[in-house]
Amino acid sequence: MSNGIPFRKMNGLGNEIVLVDLRGSSRVVDAAEARAIAARPASHFDQMMVLHDAKVAGTEAYVRIYNTDGSEAEACGNGMRCVGWVIAGETGRKALKFETKAGVLDVSVTGIDHITVDMGIPKFGWRDIPLAEPFHDTRTIELQIGPIDKPILHSPSVANMGNPHAVFWVQDVHAYDLGRIGPMLENHPIFPERANISLAHVVSRNAITLRTWERGAGLTKACGSAACAAAACAVRKKLTERRVTVTLPGGPLVFEWRTDDHILMTGPVEVEHAGVLDLLATA
Repeated sequence: MSNGIPFRKMNGLGNEIVLVDLRGSSRVVDAAEARAIAARPASHFDQMMVLHDAKVAGTEAYVRIYNTDGSEAEACGNGMRCVGWVIAGETGRKALKFETKAGVLDVSVTGIDHITVDMGIPKFGWRDIPLAEPFHDTRTIELQIGPIDKPILHSPSVANMGNPHAVFWVQDVHAYDLGRIGPMLENHPIFPERANISLAHVVSRNAITLRTWERGAGLTKACGSAACAAAACAVRKKLTERRVTVTLPGGPLVFEWRTDDHILMTGPVEVEHAGVLDLLATA
């Protein structure tokens, strides 16, 4: 890739996002370049959203999503809110469509503090998540960490929200060393494509508190797809209503699991700064 590629540094509830627009170019960021970009303080990210020319009619762009470690993610709700805000500002349109590995997503922009992403339909089949072995009921699977007779965490719900998620139900999301436990569970053999690992506390029928170890990125202040997964799994376990506020370390997101099975996520974004990527200098 050549030098001089503009970028925007943004965040969705503290989930660090870098946005790069490569539309009109055939360039593709490779894993090493993504890691190099993430290594620079000015362009550090949890996820990098790279816009490419649209493949599907009616969409604004095809969006590749990179994690800090250079791996690609299928979905990033906080990142899509950032992308939606930027493109709405450029085009003047408030209703937008983008294609990702997870499919075509609708984004509706009311203001910088109120952007809604249709995160699609959650999947719960063990093959769809995917899991390495069959589980008939994925509301609870047999998975634990720690001593057999007194596990630290056990019996998570699992779902695919564009990417794999495991949600452990706890009384206090801060009572566990997620920075230590997360990597072990992310890479557990039951998850052949690794998984996002969340700790969820159901506060009420309309409120969940969540912390997440994000696959390929680590501890994060906010993970939109993890919050989606937690909201959907809570409904499946009859713990909450279909409209729920999920409070992450970075703040709250509002979710609605509609009757057509699509989950809508609404929240804010922030613009931090703009800059230019000099990739040769980071290689």
